[in-house]
Amino acid sequence: MSNAPLTNETVHRVSFLDKASLHIPILRILQADGTTYENAVLPVIDKALAEKIFDTCVFTRVLDERMLGAQRQGRISFYMTCTGEEASIIGSTAALDKDDVILAQYREHASLRYRGFTTEQFMNQMFSNEKDLGKGRQMPIHYGSRELNYQTISSPLATQIPQATGVAYGMKLQGKRNVAICYFGEGAASEGDFHAGLNMAAVLKSPTIFFCRNNGYAISTPTEEQFAGNGIASRGVGYGMHTIRVDGNDMLAVLAATQQARAHALEFNAPVLIEAMTYRLGAHSSSDDPSGYRSKEEEAKWQKHDPVKRFKLWMINKDWLTEADEAKLFERYREEVLAAVKVAEKLPVPKLDEIIEDVLDKPTPALRKQLKELKEHIAKYPKAYPKSAGRL
Repeated sequence: MSNAPLTNETVHRVSFLDKASLHIPILRILQADGTTYENAVLPVIDKALAEKIFDTCVFTRVLDERMLGAQRQGRISFYMTCTGEEASIIGSTAALDKDDVILAQYREHASLRYRGFTTEQFMNQMFSNEKDLGKGRQMPIHYGSRELNYQTISSPLATQIPQATGVAYGMKLQGKRNVAICYFGEGAASEGDFHAGLNMAAVLKSPTIFFCRNNGYAISTPTEEQFAGNGIASRGVGYGMHTIRVDGNDMLAVLAATQQARAHALEFNAPVLIEAMTYRLGAHSSSDDPSGYRSKEEEAKWQKHDPVKRFKLWMINKDWLTEADEAKLFERYREEVLAAVKVAEKLPVPKLDEIIEDVLDKPTPALRKQLKELKEHIAKYPKAYPKSAGRL
């Protein structure tokens, strides 16, 4: 097979291409008032799916509100919200099969909730107690669930991108009819792992959906200071994969794009890149103050594009939801989350001996020695550690 460029056209004078040479439209289906655009082609969605999506939206809003507050009170050490990006995250997750594998960045807890992660499981992870699936070894919001095919979050940016290529390629070799979806922000697309992961997926024909949440900022760095090209979508075309740019605040557009991306990935054993144009309404994390790099006017402008409100209005227009239904749902989850916080924060932390388990079949002498020294250190300086730190 030839690796020659896919063109036979020749020219006889110098003619350069630039970013304007590639026209990339943006898919929009749902308008701000909850009506659909004329001639818009809707995704496959019924009342039950819409209700599950909206339920996840409300839970996520409540979780973000309560747990950011808990961090401010000193009850947990760290938190990140996905406020404003719910359509990108939930709309894409709703298009997947339960056996498709999710590799998230760190702002995708809504996708985990959509798959059935319980309120108690969220709390146990954030409080790093003895019921935490990760045994207290991760920062808050670094979730993982083998049962729900959601690979554990790691803080370093973009490491999940080549991993997703490998996960999907492995499923293809096993004959599975499933894809891997990999979430990342546009800032992570500046990492070398992005380029390696996409090129590998395109060459090896790995059925991976690369989902870029382009929310305008890499922490405090705006997109115009990150890259000069035509967003992230143009890079997918450059790597030879099907690519689409979508309104990331439009639940129906995201759902439709991801449904068709998944179908293409499975039919052709090939990757797809989705660039969702959205906006992070909250701070980057509980450690961030966005007033230092963006204006209140900018935030107010994007509040008008609230993805949850837009989807709610669409459901009301279809008589699938009422304002009273929404109010009851918010109240129910506020009570549920608060009750779960009170339980989780009182549970003991994992036993200290567990810190050297799970990586190796049997802990090595070196690990046992380090554990012994750790216990001695804690015993020597008990006031420097929580009372539960030396739990055996």
